[in-house]
Parts: sequence; C-alpha cells; structure tokens
Amino acid sequence: MTRRVFVDTGAWLAIADSSDEHHASAAKTYERLLKNQAALVTTILAVAETQIWLRRSRTGGHEKAMAFLKNVNESPRIKVVYPDARLEAEAKRILRQYADQDFSLADAISFAFMRQDELTEAFAYDRHFAAAGFTLVLE
Repeated sequence: MTRRVFVDTGAWLAIADSSDEHHASAAKTYERLLKNQAALVTTILAVAETQIWLRRSRTGGHEKAMAFLKNVNESPRIKVVYPDARLEAEAKRILRQYADQDFSLADAISFAFMRQDELTEAFAYDRHFAAAGFTLVLE
C-alpha cells in the first residue's frame, strides 16, 4: 500500500519560501517523501491559505502564488480534497470536542478528512496536528 501523507499550509509555505525558518527541513522532508513515492494529500483550504500567504508575502507575490497553484494542480502526486457537508459537520464536532485548543475550521476539516481516510501522518509545522493525535513527519 502506498504511504499517504497529509500536507498542511505551513509545510507548503516552507517548501515554497526560501526565507521561511523551516525551509531547509521542509525541502528535505518533501524530497524524502517524493523519493519514497508517498502520495501527498491536502485540502483546498490549505491550498487557498498557501496561495494567499504567498501572494501577500514580501518574498512572494502574484507569480510565486500562481506557480504554487500550477504545481499543485498539475502534480499527479498531489490529491486535493474538497470538503463536503458531512466533513464540515465532523469538523465542527472536532472543534467542540477540543474546546481547549485554538484549532481553526481549516485545521478541523483537515483532521476530519484524515480520520475519515485513515491518514495518520501529517507534513505540518502546526502543533495542532500533534494535539489532535497525528504523527508529524519532519526532518
């Protein structure tokens, strides 16, 4: 079975932005995942968050943001998930369950999807993934 890893906004940003504090480790992790033929999964919410951060970044801009979208859309290794009403409802349940955490709705939708699809690993720099019980895959 192919290893499947969820990729969060922070990882996408760290890969794309060489000035990001996590860029070196993100590049190594990304290279390792690709070398090991891992399937990468993300949500359209993480893609949207990354696009706007890149667009507004002092080291980014329109071209960098559009290049990111093109790479995600054209890569056969990246699956983009679009949440439906059932996933949103589960995400809201997660937000209620973890009232002591400051999860965003985007985080909770990621968690709901990961649980639904039995993904256990996240390429993320967001401590929320570990708090929700997922294993972070980082260099």
